[in-house]
Amino acid sequence: MKITAEPRSDQWNADDFIGGPRTFTVAGVKVGKAEQKYDIELVGDPRVWRPPLTVIRILLAAWGDESDAWIGKRVTLMRDPNVRFGPDATGGVRISHLSHIDKELRLASTVKRGKREAVVIQPLTTDPVVVQKAVAAIRNAATIPELDKIGAHADNVGISGEVRDAIDTRRAELEAQDQSVRGDE
Repeated sequence: MKITAEPRSDQWNADDFIGGPRTFTVAGVKVGKAEQKYDIELVGDPRVWRPPLTVIRILLAAWGDESDAWIGKRVTLMRDPNVRFGPDATGGVRISHLSHIDKELRLASTVKRGKREAVVIQPLTTDPVVVQKAVAAIRNAATIPELDKIGAHADNVGISGEVRDAIDTRRAELEAQDQSVRGDE
C-alpha cells in the first residue's frame, strides 16, 4: 500500500510536491473560484492548479493568451521552498519545465516589490520511444496531407521541435516525388 499525506483540498499545494516534481497535461482553463484568477484543470486529476500572477505571466510568455491553446500542453510543477508570503518563506508551486517551447525560457519575475529575479523554464522533453515512433510514422507518410496530420499531432503533444527535421526531410522527398510524377505526365 502506498502511504500518502494529502490534505483535503481542491487544489495542488506546495506540500504536494515535497516528494518531487510532477508532470501534468492541461485539460482546461476556467475562471478561478478562489483568490487566484484562473483554475487550470489537469488531465486525470480532480484537483485544479491555481497559479499566481507571476506563474500566469510565464505561461503567457510560453503559450500565448488563448486558454484553448493550452489544452493538451504539458507542465512540470515543483515545490519552491523560497516562495514568500509576506515576510515568511512558506514555499509555493512553480514551473520547472513546459512542453511546446523549443529552448529554455528566461524571464524576469518579481519576487517582492522592487526586486526581480531571473526565472528559467526548461523545455519538457519527450520519452525517446515516443519521438522514435513519431519519426517512423513521418518516414512512412505517403502523402503531404498525411505528413501534415502527423505534424499537427506532434505539435499537440509537444514534440514538434524534436521531430521537425524529419518532417522537413520527408516533405522535401514527397514534394520531389510529386514533381517527378508531374514531369512524367
